[in-house]
Amino acid sequence: MPRTIWSGAISFGLVTVPIHVVSATEDHSIHFHRVHLEDMARVRTRKVCELEDREVATSEIGKGYEIARDQVVPISDEELRDLPLPTAKAIEIVAFMPWEAIDPIRIGDGYYLAPDGQVAAKPYKLLRQALERSSRVAVARYAWSGRERLGLLRVRGEAIVLHAMRWPDEIRDPSSLLPPPVELTDEEIDGALALMDTMTRDDLDAPEFRDTYTEAVAELIEAKREHRQPPAAPEPAAESGQLVDLMAALTESVSKAKQSRGEDGGHADVHEMPKRTAKKQPAKKAAAKKTARKPRKSA
Repeated sequence: MPRTIWSGAISFGLVTVPIHVVSATEDHSIHFHRVHLEDMARVRTRKVCELEDREVATSEIGKGYEIARDQVVPISDEELRDLPLPTAKAIEIVAFMPWEAIDPIRIGDGYYLAPDGQVAAKPYKLLRQALERSSRVAVARYAWSGRERLGLLRVRGEAIVLHAMRWPDEIRDPSSLLPPPVELTDEEIDGALALMDTMTRDDLDAPEFRDTYTEAVAELIEAKREHRQPPAAPEPAAESGQLVDLMAALTESVSKAKQSRGEDGGHADVHEMPKRTAKKQPAKKAAAKKTARKPRKSA
């Protein structure tokens, strides 16, 4: 059983569900120590008081808010725990809404909410089945780690999951990052849709959805342990320095995607796109257009 992160209750209306919170995910990353390269001894972080210039114990360390350079207000964990907030002891549901109405950029880490004892079994099941049958999620407020947070409750199998959510003012406006206006043809959009069709999956259990970086780091560690050379990195593809023909890139991508799935990718039709040379123009205009696009080939 994973370690309990927080204990309290879910409240919606007059219904209370005692729960305890456990992490819904595991970290399988490879972690490193900081070492002194000369002798491989551990390098550790020490907590030193700036005024006394000495290392202090964890029991001597607390929280403080800096009002000015020479004025810091101490705040204890007990004072934060006893704040007069309804969310200090409960995950308070404030609204229900369709899952599709939630912008994924606002969704953070996930936690399982486990019923706390027999008394919680019935209201827990009630909330889970109500969420499932309504096809809705619950939006809640709760207080953890010194701040009030926004959360989202949804059903996953037989469990209720709590996702941390970002407040609206924590999401940056992306308008300044958008590219300049460009025009796309129907053929290019159809080509992108065809590529999406060949890459569509029903789940994330396929071999390509694995952590190849962690696998490579593990192989590197094993090679160094055995005093042998690690696998060589693949040579990067040479860049042509020319603008990519978007339609050609889409068509080739569809072909490669089909080949990777064991399909015949020898000839990839992007829906029923007309060939680029199908629309004939007067010879004089066509020649002029070709010359304008590729002046280095002109006579």
